[in-house]
Amino acid sequence: MTIQERVDEYKSDFDLFDEPNDKLEYIFDLGKAHEGLASEEKTEETRVVGCASDAWLVCECNHGVMHLRGEGTSEMAKGMVVLLLSIFSERTPEEILNFNPEALHDMGIVELLSPVRQQSLEAFLGKVYGYAKQCSALN
Repeated sequence: MTIQERVDEYKSDFDLFDEPNDKLEYIFDLGKAHEGLASEEKTEETRVVGCASDAWLVCECNHGVMHLRGEGTSEMAKGMVVLLLSIFSERTPEEILNFNPEALHDMGIVELLSPVRQQSLEAFLGKVYGYAKQCSALN
């Protein structure tokens, strides 16, 4: 499944809900399945600077594939981390770098986020794309 196909799948899920609060509950529910990081992985280097709540993102680049893991502390951050990891993890750097993150707006949730949470999303995406550039340079 491509990144765009995964985004389209989430869009279909979100389209099932009429009320914005139901979409937010869906995100919160995603976070309930979230597995956190080991405490030693939560470093200043892995911290997502600019997130409204504490969040960390770890990347391992193996054989040209990015393995992303992360953790957020708030309900919203946990859910968004799970959603974004399912979109961006286990991809090649090229797949990520060739994907326009503006397409995430098509899912119908970005506009539900407060301006602070939208900045958090941008910070997370910046970290993902930064890791993709680093991983790409290794190959």
